Amino acid sequence: MTFTALGPHTERNYMIDAPPAPNDGRVAVRLRPPGWRDPRLLAGIVLVAISVALGSWLVASAGRTVPVFVADGALTPGEPVTRAALRVVDVRMSAGLDRYLRADEELPSGLVAQRVVADGELVSRSGLGDRSTMRSVTLPISGGVSERIRPGAVADLWFVPDGGPGAAPGGTRGTSSGGSEPDTLAEDVVIEQVEVPDGALVVAGTTTLHVLVEQDALPRVLGALAEPGSLAVVPVGGAVR
Repeated sequence: MTFTALGPHTERNYMIDAPPAPNDGRVAVRLRPPGWRDPRLLAGIVLVAISVALGSWLVASAGRTVPVFVADGALTPGEPVTRAALRVVDVRMSAGLDRYLRADEELPSGLVAQRVVADGELVSRSGLGDRSTMRSVTLPISGGVSERIRPGAVADLWFVPDGGPGAAPGGTRGTSSGGSEPDTLAEDVVIEQVEVPDGALVVAGTTTLHVLVEQDALPRVLGALAEPGSLAVVPVGGAVR
């Protein structure tokens, strides 16, 4: 290394030997900012895009509603399920939607209820069919009925024969006093309709019931209507199907 000293009349050069730089075999690495083709940068962009898309989908799914059918009044077994018996509501449901009758699909014709569907209840596909084994029968009930006898209620139907010798429908023999014991005609009948005259719930009177009876019990019920005696309907634990 050479230095030059300048004065008023002289010029002198001085040489200074600098010690050599150490060489330990290492090479300096220059840092560069990442480019668009850097795999790490591309992977980060993909992860951010997936997170944004997933969050948007979750928010949209949470606020999405689906129109479904609910019963517009109680549906009883054997009753035709038509558009007039239903109304549409919007529900938020993420799973199990296929189990219910959707309003954005065409309503199949010939559907009947296989069980009681309460007013406002979602109509389940499993409770529908194209026919029913139950038949509607009109029964006169004397002496009034319980307030628990209402559309959709489940009850047992009994026959109470008039006093006198003989047997009640179904084979029950008379008692030693000459009368006949009450006999069960049908179990778990479904109350379809109740026609009650004024005051018949609390005092003697005749109430007309429209009930749904299983087909195999129908002969016994119809036979009892021709026998001397009366019918009694007994609610089953206040159950409503």
